[in-house]
Amino acid sequence: MRTVDGRWCITSGSDQRVGLEGLLLFSGSGMGSIVEPLPAVALNDELQRARASVTKAENDILFKITKKMQEGLQCIENTFSIIVRLDTINARAQYSLSYGGTYPELYFPHDKGKSVAADVMLEDRTSITSHPSLEEWTLYLPKSYHPLLLQKHRESLNNAMKHARNATSEIRRKQQREGFTREKSNLDIFSLEMEVAEIKNTPPVPVDIFIARNTKVLVITGPNTGGKTISLKTVGLAAMMAKSGLYVLASEPVKIPWFDCVLADIGDEQSLSQSLSTFSGHLKQITNIQSCSTSMSLVLLDEVGAGTNPLEGAALGMSLLESFADASSLLTLATTHHGELKTLKYSNEGFENACMEFDEVNLKPTYKILWGIPGRSNAINIAERLGMPKAILDDAREIYGTANAEINEVILDMERFKHKSHEQVHEAQHYLELSRELYEKVLIARKRIIEHGIEQRYRKMEEISRLEAAARSELHRKARQFRASRRQLSERYSDAFGKETSKTLETESFEATRDENAGKSLKPQVLAEKRAMLPKVGDMVQVLSLGKKALVLKVDSSRGEVVIQAGNMRLKLKASDVVT
Repeated sequence: MRTVDGRWCITSGSDQRVGLEGLLLFSGSGMGSIVEPLPAVALNDELQRARASVTKAENDILFKITKKMQEGLQCIENTFSIIVRLDTINARAQYSLSYGGTYPELYFPHDKGKSVAADVMLEDRTSITSHPSLEEWTLYLPKSYHPLLLQKHRESLNNAMKHARNATSEIRRKQQREGFTREKSNLDIFSLEMEVAEIKNTPPVPVDIFIARNTKVLVITGPNTGGKTISLKTVGLAAMMAKSGLYVLASEPVKIPWFDCVLADIGDEQSLSQSLSTFSGHLKQITNIQSCSTSMSLVLLDEVGAGTNPLEGAALGMSLLESFADASSLLTLATTHHGELKTLKYSNEGFENACMEFDEVNLKPTYKILWGIPGRSNAINIAERLGMPKAILDDAREIYGTANAEINEVILDMERFKHKSHEQVHEAQHYLELSRELYEKVLIARKRIIEHGIEQRYRKMEEISRLEAAARSELHRKARQFRASRRQLSERYSDAFGKETSKTLETESFEATRDENAGKSLKPQVLAEKRAMLPKVGDMVQVLSLGKKALVLKVDSSRGEVVIQAGNMRLKLKASDVVT
């Protein structure tokens, strides 16, 4: 059975005959025949009519839907536009959450650093403005990454982890079979786990891009395969990501100017269709960049002056970069191998040098940027690492010349000095942090010692006051006993010796009473003198209104007030209300 133009038919082979009546639709020599049986003709016709009805119904429905869409076409287009914008915003957020990064501070360079992010949340504005040192930088990108390098590293790590999981699952399935070798399987799993660990421990190397406000052109030099071009692309992508609403793949804080456009000449512009060589392609691209760049543009130039005679290329590159420094663009980053371009820094304040670090011991680039130092190409060293014959390398070094070798030696010494100074700065910062922590701990310990001393003094004064009160109470009790015994003795003498002796005792009693009254009359005077003396912080004083001792916490001599601590109460009183 088969269908021909939607009609069910019967097919037969070339060596078979169809033993039924019907319509012969096809027949060929050696190919068999196709027959539509007569009983099926009416059914096929009905099926065709049903299909036509279905098609007509579908067309009617589509027509009605189209008509309704035409009535609300403007609303549908607006909704679709909003959905696209929301989807784009969601994609930016998902990417930023997935890869992390930092919220960048965008600013207009000609508005004295005024931030673009006027509607940022308060906590975000606080985190941005908490770095006053950023004002001295035009571009600040600490530990920045190229997005594609991070993506490639993540994909490699995910693939390695996936292979490890699959291998583990496969080994578990094989464990149920006979003849399974556990040692070999453990070795395979261990090798896969080592591969995963190696990928985790070798992430992409971040680059630090710090460009000062007075710098207009940054000249990056260094060895081939050292990371110069990747650094250019990282800066360009960071600027575009910041303008697009994406987090920048760098550490905090990040400061990027609002570039109106990013213009780049990166890669080989050779074109056979336009009869352009590599050098001509670069010149045409740079000419277009010069005509389009403004005082708000970012210009990225890779291998300036390459592809032609070195002397002419260097002269052209120097003139070109000086034209960009003269307000042709806001910021220009250029890579080169021409040594003459490194000298522009010493004749023009708008230039700055940087180089890609090269490990002289292992003959490998470290992909880190060294600032303020002109780099070396290290072409001969790289050729040695790649296995070029020693005889060729020796001839190349001899041809290169002693003078250039001496210059490179000076540059090498500068790099070593720079590296050593960076290590010393990091060490100094480390010890500075330690000293700050120790200083804070000392302040805390000092505060605790003072509080403990005050507490101990307060306790001792309370104990002394308690003992004083007990002694005074005992003295009063003894005095009462003495007076009582004296009265009894007076009465006895009065009875035994008569009135004369009684008068003598009365005289003595009168004098004692007079002395006591004199002491009482002097007491207010003493109190007044004590009140006139202002206590000191930490003194124990007698609060007249409370009738108890208290510790002085604060003294205001100008207003004649003191703050005291009496038990759980802290009071502010007049100095006249307390007695020292």
